[in-house]
Amino acid sequence: MDDAERERGPWHRNLIVLWFCTFVAGMAFSEIMPFLSLFVSQLGDFSKQQVTFYSGLAYAADYAISAISAPLWGIIADKKGRKIMLLRASLGMAVAMGLMGFVTNVWQLVALRALQGVFAGFISNAQALVASQTPRKYSGRALSTLITGAVSGNLFGPVIGGILAQLFSIRNTFFITAGLLVGAFLLSLFFVQEHFKPVEHHREPGASRNPLAAFPNPTLIIVMLCSTMIVQLGNASIAPIISLYVQELMHHTGPITVIAGIIAALPGVSNILAAPRLGRYGDEHGSGKVLLFGYIFAVVMYFPQGVVSGVITLGILRFAIGISDGALFPEIQTLITKNTPVHLTSTVFSYNQSFQAIGNMLGAMIGGMIAGAFNYNAVFIFTAMMLLVNLGLILWLVPGIWKNNRSMAE
Repeated sequence: MDDAERERGPWHRNLIVLWFCTFVAGMAFSEIMPFLSLFVSQLGDFSKQQVTFYSGLAYAADYAISAISAPLWGIIADKKGRKIMLLRASLGMAVAMGLMGFVTNVWQLVALRALQGVFAGFISNAQALVASQTPRKYSGRALSTLITGAVSGNLFGPVIGGILAQLFSIRNTFFITAGLLVGAFLLSLFFVQEHFKPVEHHREPGASRNPLAAFPNPTLIIVMLCSTMIVQLGNASIAPIISLYVQELMHHTGPITVIAGIIAALPGVSNILAAPRLGRYGDEHGSGKVLLFGYIFAVVMYFPQGVVSGVITLGILRFAIGISDGALFPEIQTLITKNTPVHLTSTVFSYNQSFQAIGNMLGAMIGGMIAGAFNYNAVFIFTAMMLLVNLGLILWLVPGIWKNNRSMAE
């Protein structure tokens, strides 16, 4: 499909519908976080250490299975279409989420979290569908806008989940969320259109068997996938310790949970505001330039977070991190889109999801280890150094990335 066909297609309506659906999917993933440990404690007579262990196991099960299953679904999506993967993911997650409301022991919960990971992939396939249907000249702003749906869902999910659990009970919250996912399924079924034409590829005699040979710049694709993992690892390493760091800065007095919740939400707020604007700038002036800005800005903002003395300064710096995330994640995906053959879009986006899931798992573990071995502030300094190394690797391995503003896959 060329840009003229995409221009006439339903890409704009798809973007609006899938923004809402990715909001629901993001919310479904994040809303159980405030009461996951509490729900685990209700499933047996556990010690504090056992509750912590089982909660971590239930949290990780989703991401671990998702990292394995996502590339397989991506390959199928490139052969059968992305819309059918949206339907598979939304309905599958709805079933898994609904069944969680009936569990009677912790192992059933872990198994259903793993099942949810099997059916994961709604957001990555929504991104792949939008990327494959949107005119390339608008791909940056479209993907940047779409990603705010998932970010918004992740941002407001814990708040919505906490309110629902308080009003209707934890078990009923699973049923309500399952109903919302069924709504996403129906919206995708009736309002998302995909003009999918499977592309048959016949390998010429003597052609390379290397799957990366189909990409015009395979090094860039590999580097961008690894960058997704590193950026997500940095974010995930901060998330588990942010409330404890706030508690330390507030000297264990005052409305700690309220302040911690506000500070935790600030990056999401700035991300929603910044991502579409940065995506539009990237489409006009170069995605690589926005990516460069994102890395430098993130490093500059992370280092001071390790040496702040008050929560107000920390809040300002956390708000700024959302701006850097609004530059990094969408532009990484835009560069992947512009350098990927259309018939491999879902495959690559699914691998991107896998790398992001791995970053989630590793980040939580590494952040806890660093905080335990040193202190909470060391996690911020570690993240800044890691992003700086990531930037150096990009400059070294893909030196011309900052000049890249057009599709190399067309």
